[in-house]
Amino acid sequence: MTSRQRVAAAMRHAPVDRVPWMCQLALGHYFLNFGQRYQPHEIWFSSEAFADVLVEAAQRYRFDGVLINIPGRPDDLHTGIPHIEATPDGELLTWKNGLRVLVPPDDNPLLEPDDTERAPHASFADFDPERDFERLGAWPRYIWGVYHVPELPGESGELLAQIPPYFLRTIDLVKRRVGESLSIHGEVFSPFTHLLELFGYQDAMLALAMDPPKVERILDRLADAVIAWGRAQAERGVDAVLISSAFAGAGFISPDMYRRFVLPCERKVVDALHATHPGVPVYTHTCGRLADRLELLAETHTDGVDTLDPPPLGDCDLADAKRRVGARLFIKGNMNAVALLSDSADQLRARALAALEAGRPGGGYILSTACSVAPRVEPWKLELLADVAIAHGREKE
Repeated sequence: MTSRQRVAAAMRHAPVDRVPWMCQLALGHYFLNFGQRYQPHEIWFSSEAFADVLVEAAQRYRFDGVLINIPGRPDDLHTGIPHIEATPDGELLTWKNGLRVLVPPDDNPLLEPDDTERAPHASFADFDPERDFERLGAWPRYIWGVYHVPELPGESGELLAQIPPYFLRTIDLVKRRVGESLSIHGEVFSPFTHLLELFGYQDAMLALAMDPPKVERILDRLADAVIAWGRAQAERGVDAVLISSAFAGAGFISPDMYRRFVLPCERKVVDALHATHPGVPVYTHTCGRLADRLELLAETHTDGVDTLDPPPLGDCDLADAKRRVGARLFIKGNMNAVALLSDSADQLRARALAALEAGRPGGGYILSTACSVAPRVEPWKLELLADVAIAHGREKE
């Protein structure tokens, strides 16, 4: 089996020659370990640089798949950065529109508030769901939070209906590099994440209690943008689409709130992608405690669940999750991502073997850390995990 075939089979609960292996890496991990040819800001703001480090990491760690979790960038994006300053905290980029971005050497870039009178977030009280979706570019924190750039060329309101061609450039570049060898996954943010980034996390969470019907109308419209982006990636040839719904776990909202605010809009996204691209699996990434809502997550019609954090960050037991939803969902993850920082080789090997023992029976499992591999995780640890997956990922006779 090729890596691409292996992941495809696991996502469909079909027989595999061994359990597939792939992880999402924090951007800081790329900066520290794969940035010899690039500055951190180039990896973040250049499709070519990001595609290069994605493929280089997948090859070094012998991943069976690669997740492209940043949209492609315009060719001339760098022309909007007239000044780059080296500081003790990292690269400080000043954009023509006055916004500044600090790019640390080991972490995600940070958008600094500008000194204009622009509100960073939309006001929930003032937001008109019938009118204000045409001016989403007015709020730089929203654009940064979901597209990771200080501004987008053109009319940002059009993004709800059509996707700029440059958004797909990284997919094209990675596909050109790996051909049919690796499983290539795209990513969209959940409508619930869009809501939090649009209004700011505090005000958005308050809005869930203060005006639920208005929240539901906004989420329904935000789902249209997510559908457009997911369909564009599926049309471009990704092998799966990941819905990043990091804040839908028990650390943020109750099961009742999940049922009202997350389940309907994510089901709308999943059903829409299934309707136009039935051969492309859709799966969901939610951080933290999920044990009280695994069945609700399955009701979104998603094909799989990613992370499944174990204690202490989460509360998910892999064997229990397999019993409850394993017939409906494939599972990717459940290895403690934080422990990876301190584990010895023996501890790490034991952790991986335990995950394989619980996840392998019956298929439908992809070995992975529960959440992103932290920036300062030593590369040899991921190389060791690849050894374990290859040597012990087969079903026992």
